[in-house]
Amino acid sequence: MPQRRLVTGRSQEPRQRFAEELRTLRAQRGESLRQLGERLGWDWSLFGKMEKGETLGSPEVVQALDQHYGTPGLLLALWELAAGDHTQFRERYRRYMALEAEAVSLWHFAVSVLPGLLQTPEYAREVLTAGGIKGAELEQQVKARMGRRELLEGEDAPPFRTILSEAALLTPLRDAAEWRAQLEHLLDMSDRDGVTVHVLPNSAGLHALLGFDVWYLLLPDGRTVAYTENGYRGELIEETAPVVRLQKAYDSVRDLALTPAESRKYILRKLEEVPCGSST
Repeated sequence: MPQRRLVTGRSQEPRQRFAEELRTLRAQRGESLRQLGERLGWDWSLFGKMEKGETLGSPEVVQALDQHYGTPGLLLALWELAAGDHTQFRERYRRYMALEAEAVSLWHFAVSVLPGLLQTPEYAREVLTAGGIKGAELEQQVKARMGRRELLEGEDAPPFRTILSEAALLTPLRDAAEWRAQLEHLLDMSDRDGVTVHVLPNSAGLHALLGFDVWYLLLPDGRTVAYTENGYRGELIEETAPVVRLQKAYDSVRDLALTPAESRKYILRKLEEVPCGSST
């Protein structure tokens, strides 16, 4: 069978295709992002992020765009395909990402790097670059990671608790302004209902989760699964016995961590220590 010829020349990757369609439709209207924001009643920067592929936006925003552009249901259908697509992630993460999208509650421990759900694009880019990713794959992975943040958006967002090892907050980005933006974003997220941030001080000493990050997902069927990761590999754990052991380890570490209020004060102190301007 001959290979199917691509007619439009546009991307076949769902998230990228969605962003392309948004850019094309606005260009056809001859509107600026600011004009679009004024006409639809949303901050224009949201539409800019959607057109760059940094966020998908909410269904309500996409429905408003469908109505504005006279494309009933088209953009919403593309949005649904993009939101459900996990091929943007590396193969070893896809099973976990599918489960994460279904989770009704999430817990996390960070040993040295802030969790993807709380990262800014600049932080994600520097972390991924340090891991050897570059070029087109780097940009794809940054967009994918920013897409994950939408899990915490909206009224139905699952509760999320993270324990950040102090080491993650003592390792800044190279650019002071970008590090400041990351800390400010972390504080903003910690203010949200359903998001709880703890800091585990180095003075807590050795503990049960030393050496690896771990995620816990409570699924709709009542099961809890865990995902552990170090700098070289990750492992999805679905068997009950090891998950229970990891949950007990998490509880013991949480007992050593600062309270959410104390953690917020700690992050504020770190923010105050960041020099103004760029350090590059």
